[in-house]
Amino acid sequence: MPTRKEKRLPDHRPRVMILATGGTIAGSAASAAQSSYAPGQVGVDAMIEALPGMRSLARVRGEQVASVGSQDMTFAIMRRLAGRINTLLASDEINGVVVTHGTDTMEETAYFLNLTVHSKAPVVLTGAMRPFTAISADGPLNLYNAVAVAADPEAAGRGTLAVMNDRIHSAHSLTKSNTTAVETFISPINGLIGTVNYGRNEYFRHPFRRHTHQSEFSIDGVTDLPRVDILYACADMPADLIDCSVERGAKGIVVAGDGNGNMNAATIERAAQAAKKGVVIVRGSRVATGTVGRNVEIDDDHLGFIAADELNPPKARILLMLALLKNRTRRQIQKLFYTY
Repeated sequence: MPTRKEKRLPDHRPRVMILATGGTIAGSAASAAQSSYAPGQVGVDAMIEALPGMRSLARVRGEQVASVGSQDMTFAIMRRLAGRINTLLASDEINGVVVTHGTDTMEETAYFLNLTVHSKAPVVLTGAMRPFTAISADGPLNLYNAVAVAADPEAAGRGTLAVMNDRIHSAHSLTKSNTTAVETFISPINGLIGTVNYGRNEYFRHPFRRHTHQSEFSIDGVTDLPRVDILYACADMPADLIDCSVERGAKGIVVAGDGNGNMNAATIERAAQAAKKGVVIVRGSRVATGTVGRNVEIDDDHLGFIAADELNPPKARILLMLALLKNRTRRQIQKLFYTY
């Protein structure tokens, strides 16, 4: 404790909250050299204690929001995250937020937060491809670097970000490209936001699309989201998959189409019938990179379809679910895909 003659110096370190949801970054295995493990076993406090060097970057606190593998991520957890982040960043107590998350659905949660968090302050997702207990675990450095970005005023106004393997990604472009490699995440359409090297950040650009503080979407008072299904196109795709989704109550369907959002003739016919009944049909692509253009090989204007543009099917689903919270025309929904 300081004496009466001593003065406590002000602590100017940024304040960062880590919201933990589980995932591989919090995973535990029976040995340090095995591929099988249980996700979400290590609590956020233990992860913080394992990285005392983070204290030089920021005043760090943690909250455990969930403890799941991200294959079990739900929209209920996403809504809870968005609400908590909005509350934290609306106060003067927190300068940035880090979300620890499994990698399987990280791009979906990142994009959801990109649309529903209404602050310029940094929101950064991070995770790991190797569990906390593994030899050469990648999680600790990913978390350290994520805190460095969340604490950096230069990261503000860039939307929701993801920090993995020394790279800073935009939520809009982020996608997982490999099942096990630590360099799994790529940003194939618009490129990286920047890089981070042991807490030293370098930025290349701002996102090209609207996000966070510019977003028109809100989850205030929302308890459920409209059902939107994703159907995977393939050779001789059964057209009755469209009927199954409609019969199960889908308000929208995203087709992960062949090539430039294509479907076979039978599926196009069924999808057009569903569109006439008010179901919103979005043409995405199962291809890893590239955009889906409107009216290229399929007459979207005539059939009443939406082109996903740059969004992959999982992100197209999230945008459509939020879009369907309000009564919008197809023209207005198409504009959202060009805007966000």
